[in-house]
Amino acid sequence: MRTPLAFIAQRWTPSPGIVRRAALSAVAMSVIIIITGGAVRLTGSGLGCDTWPKCTDDSLIATAEQGYHGAIEFGNRMLTYVLSAAVGWAIIAARSAKPRRRSLTRLGWAQFWLVMSNAVIGGITVWMGLNPWTVAGHFIAANALLTVATITWVRAGEGDAAPKPRVPAPVRKLAWGIVGVSAVLIVLGTTVTGAGKHAGDSSDVPRMPWDWTNAAHVHAAAAWLLCGLALAMWLILRVVDAPDDTRARARDLIVLLVAQGVIGYVQFFAGVPELLVAVHMLFSSLMWIAVLRLLLSLRERPSASPEIPSQTPEMAAL
Repeated sequence: MRTPLAFIAQRWTPSPGIVRRAALSAVAMSVIIIITGGAVRLTGSGLGCDTWPKCTDDSLIATAEQGYHGAIEFGNRMLTYVLSAAVGWAIIAARSAKPRRRSLTRLGWAQFWLVMSNAVIGGITVWMGLNPWTVAGHFIAANALLTVATITWVRAGEGDAAPKPRVPAPVRKLAWGIVGVSAVLIVLGTTVTGAGKHAGDSSDVPRMPWDWTNAAHVHAAAAWLLCGLALAMWLILRVVDAPDDTRARARDLIVLLVAQGVIGYVQFFAGVPELLVAVHMLFSSLMWIAVLRLLLSLRERPSASPEIPSQTPEMAAL
């Protein structure tokens, strides 16, 4: 018996542009769900729905008694369905592509399972009264989804041949170093928010056991290290005469890091106002996308060329 995906794939062949746009929609929704999740915390609506999977013990949806906090939290839960639809579209488009691209389909399914697992982590976070460690795990899992979605988007614009390096091996190692420091930077950001002012609810929510300003200084030190590595990458790519698109990726990363740094320092000295924190989260997602695109631009995966049949004597005579 054929699966519904196989049935659709037999009757529909999306263009490469449609496949790429479907993958991009999953990237966009991954960023949106990170930002709206932050909005839930910044508005003190983390327990607007005080249980999971229902909103209250007696209601599946938010009630009037819960006020706008319940509406915000429930609205963010509903966006998970929009995210799931975007991931589903990416899976269907990848499965229907001709020739069939199994690696792209597997990446789509990886996104699906990350969405499901993060929904469970979100529910556990509510059950635990917004414990900062589970909140941090929820955010990191959302970034894991963004990682796979970004890789899927890039891969949708490539072929399926074996990857070929475009720069020397030391440059690729530097790129992996940038990825590692960026990941550490994102994790350190959760230690700032986990100990900081925006606990996610007006009630007595526990915080991580350290001063948030000290955590912010460590976070800033990692950001300065990342800026130095990104600048070194940009200079080295010019020295090794890397392709123009790769150098553009390095330039974009530097621009985003400078903007993110300015926002970070302004929000710190302004007392971490909610709006700036939300903008900082947005630029964190954009920075992570830029880091991944830079890494992936250091190799290419051309489409596998079909074999050209040898000429017959009749063809040679033409």
